[in-house]
Amino acid sequence: MDGEHKRPVTASNPAPRSAVVVNPVKVTDLDQFRRTVDGALDVAGWPAPTWYETTVEDPGRGQTEQAVEAGAEVVFACGGDGTVMACVTALAGTDVALAVLPQGTGNLLAANLGLSNDLAAGLEVAVERGMRRLDVGVVGDQCFAVMAGMGFDAQMLDSTSERTKKRIGWPAYVVGAAKHLRDRPMRVSIRIDGGPPLRRRARSVLVANVGRLQGGVRLLTDAEPDDGWLDVAVLTPRTLRHWLAMGWALVRRRGSVPRMEVLRGRRVQVTSNRAQPRQLDGDLIDPGRSLTAEIRPESLWLCVPRPARHPDLSVDADAAAERGERLVEEARHE
Repeated sequence: MDGEHKRPVTASNPAPRSAVVVNPVKVTDLDQFRRTVDGALDVAGWPAPTWYETTVEDPGRGQTEQAVEAGAEVVFACGGDGTVMACVTALAGTDVALAVLPQGTGNLLAANLGLSNDLAAGLEVAVERGMRRLDVGVVGDQCFAVMAGMGFDAQMLDSTSERTKKRIGWPAYVVGAAKHLRDRPMRVSIRIDGGPPLRRRARSVLVANVGRLQGGVRLLTDAEPDDGWLDVAVLTPRTLRHWLAMGWALVRRRGSVPRMEVLRGRRVQVTSNRAQPRQLDGDLIDPGRSLTAEIRPESLWLCVPRPARHPDLSVDADAAAERGERLVEEARHE
């Protein structure tokens, strides 16, 4: 698809048709949530959105495809990582834009947009129509916008309870991570663009389109969402001291990160000596011995804070949140 010449209708249309794909389990009061979204879009001059609820059998891909067929120009993904990833998969390769209204804890794409769980900010970002054409990664028949991973990162997700996430937010992942710091490494073979295999003893291999983790930590400083490349982080800590040094370096973000090797390619194949936990955009997928990811350049229109071309997707997010609060407040008084 020619990303340079195709533009979403919403970039110039002040009143686009929209749809909301919501995971009802993630929303405390769905009726109130719906009134807030409908009211804010009405104040912004948008027509009333069409609403679709996800199910256990279909976390959002089918509903998003229905919305596209019905003529939606913007699809709001409301839920956790699984909901957002399902919407990304359905919208990749179309001219329909994705807007994120995170409702789960630890939404990776929302973290890279600087949105946290701020409904008002997510609405404002969509209404202001800052648009950016992003690459997506493809694993099997699923797409990811942030990163895929194999090993420790997926173990951490698997060990983090929903109850703890609801209680303390993203720091719950630290609790989950602590359970696996002393696990043995996996033996992996990594092929980049069909080249010779690189053999490593790694705790985790992350294949990233953008580089920010939960809590705003920037894992890969050179990863850009529309450069046509996947950035690969191979993490090789073996002791608690290694983990601490790596964590401190990531927080300080000065110079290189110890025990982290960075690679880059358009097709990345990771093969382990044994089955490993795996994840896409923070959502667990079935364990397996291999993970193959390919880049699909300029495939997804995403509503982003302005200025849309800034290297950091989260720029202006705080200001958008303030403007969004005024939008929501105005809707409440209508």
